[in-house]
Amino acid sequence: MRMQAAAAALALTAVVATSCRAEVACPAIAQATVVSLTVAREYAPSVRTIHLSACQDGRCKEANLELVPGSTAVDQGCEPGHSGGDGVCSATSSPNGTLTGMLMMDTLTASRIEVTATGTDTAGNPLPARTAAFTPRTAHPFGEQCGTFITASVVLDSDGLRQAP
Repeated sequence: MRMQAAAAALALTAVVATSCRAEVACPAIAQATVVSLTVAREYAPSVRTIHLSACQDGRCKEANLELVPGSTAVDQGCEPGHSGGDGVCSATSSPNGTLTGMLMMDTLTASRIEVTATGTDTAGNPLPARTAAFTPRTAHPFGEQCGTFITASVVLDSDGLRQAP
């Protein structure tokens, strides 16, 4: 009898302990393994092409980037909801004068990365080679239980190449 009572108490404790844990739903979002580049607004008019090279953990990737005009999201506000909270919200994008491009990587880790940018100006002359070495940023936007997002972003301007803020 004692054995059955002990087994029942143990089973009940296990059920109570597991039922008290909060279920966490993580979004099914995959992160692209890229090094992103922004050519600053004041430097962008003088840039025709950019070739980006990135080396991390003994592996390197390089490519000529497809540069596209950059933009900024402009908040257009929210309509009031039926129960007092926010209803439908909207935003639009507005060109900001920058150029952006991405270098696809096979993997991207939290270890140090070295990025080099070369290219040509609008007259076809070579741009100075610029290099930046930094540790990519890590974040847990959906909580630590939902995995780590790693970003490697650089800004190129007339002063050089640096990790994006």
